[in-house]
Amino acid sequence: MQKTIPGCFFQQMYSSLTGISMERDHMKDLRRYLVLKYIQYLVLSSSNAVSTFLGLLGSLYTLIILQSAKVSSKSTAVLISSLAKADILVSISVVSEMVAWTFDIGISPAAFTSALLQNLLAANTHISCLLLSCVAFEAYLITFCPTESRHLRTVKNARLTSRIIWLLVTAECALLQTDDLLRASCLPAPTRSPTVLLFHFSSTAAALLRSLTYVLGILLRIVNVYIYYKIFFSVSNRSTLKAK
Repeated sequence: MQKTIPGCFFQQMYSSLTGISMERDHMKDLRRYLVLKYIQYLVLSSSNAVSTFLGLLGSLYTLIILQSAKVSSKSTAVLISSLAKADILVSISVVSEMVAWTFDIGISPAAFTSALLQNLLAANTHISCLLLSCVAFEAYLITFCPTESRHLRTVKNARLTSRIIWLLVTAECALLQTDDLLRASCLPAPTRSPTVLLFHFSSTAAALLRSLTYVLGILLRIVNVYIYYKIFFSVSNRSTLKAK
């Protein structure tokens, strides 16, 4: 009995969560992809070459799966699709680094490019963490209040949520890139010129934003662990009751 509970948990949660009408093997692949992304962004302290490469392959394969006619358009499928598309930022970063290394870009452009690539990777991480948290929250709603939350778990709301997340993170990336650009410009001694005022404003805003995203990242990890803890024991108790 104990050996079947984890399998029942993941199968029941993700099959009801995604609402995807496809073959069993594709369901398993999609579950593995979500687990991979949770490990990559919410378990590991930082991404490495192996997890990044596996994440890119998983996102590419997931996008192919979600284009299948067998996939029904459900809210979680929209969130997963947006999650997979977020790895486009990683692809841009990797390709840009290869181009910069191949053509031996000079120091100044390289400094700007390096800051941009770091901000793109940070944007990918933040988008992925937020989308994974949305998937976890939807799993919570499906498990504990499926009927009451049905009006919230719509494709329209999922698309709106994805757009808002992308817009917010894009604005964050733009602010951080502006701060990096101003720092790299080597401004003279402080004056009351508009450029220096812009520098101080962007520097303060960027510092506050980095602190906020750090705290938010910790909170998201705690919330996700709590949600899946609750879901796991809820599904386990249901399986135990059915077995009696």
